[in-house]
Amino acid sequence: MGKVISIANQKGGVGKTTSAINLAASLAAIEHSTLIIDIDPQNNTTSGLGIESKSVENSIYEVMVDGVNMSETICKTELDFLDLVPSHINLVGAEIEMVDRNQRERILAKAVEEVKGDYDFIIIDCPPSLGLLTINSLTASDSVLIPVQCEYFALEGLGQLLNTIKIVRQHMNPDLDIEGVLLTMYDSRTRLSNQVADEVKRYFDDRVFKSVISRNVRLAEAPSFGKPAILYDASSVGAKNYLSLAREIIQQNKKMFKDSPVVAE
Repeated sequence: MGKVISIANQKGGVGKTTSAINLAASLAAIEHSTLIIDIDPQNNTTSGLGIESKSVENSIYEVMVDGVNMSETICKTELDFLDLVPSHINLVGAEIEMVDRNQRERILAKAVEEVKGDYDFIIIDCPPSLGLLTINSLTASDSVLIPVQCEYFALEGLGQLLNTIKIVRQHMNPDLDIEGVLLTMYDSRTRLSNQVADEVKRYFDDRVFKSVISRNVRLAEAPSFGKPAILYDASSVGAKNYLSLAREIIQQNKKMFKDSPVVAE
């Protein structure tokens, strides 16, 4: 059974979608079968992987609202080991449409169970909110990865996210773990980045990933070409940072992948 990791932070602009795309692509590049689920109505993960949401017959919206089987929504990407469940703008109204449903917080969890055995990793890109879509994602996940940008107010709102994780553990998913905290938009030349990194490490201690995502022009350019950084420019700092993160996550989960050459390195 694959490991399901939500990437969540209700604060916008922290590198959440960038991390979802590039972590998933890096896991796939290491030949771990990976599914990325775009549950953000902005569908940036979908377009960032070169899929036009208007062209797909079924999306995560149809899964959440109409009960379509998730396997009917899966799209292939340019990477052999990476599949996508696309999002759609219709998802904007999904929370209202789901509000009277029985077990509405578990809709995604039930859908993910149908495909969980087909992948090593399932990465969920959550919307920048703590609404019903994010609650569904956390309920469906084994763990949550929290991106934190190395800028002013980096820890602002994180208490609210941690409280939401606590509530999900208490009522819906007692096994939900924190996979780790990821420092993004890091610039080693600035005092601010280093101060924020130190502050985050003091707050989260050993839950902070050793891998850090540096500010990188190629990483920022890649989504406009519908490619993850590893396909846009594999030699870029951003691509290398996310490959490092993928290896770190595989190492953390080495019991799942005892025969992986990456773990053996």
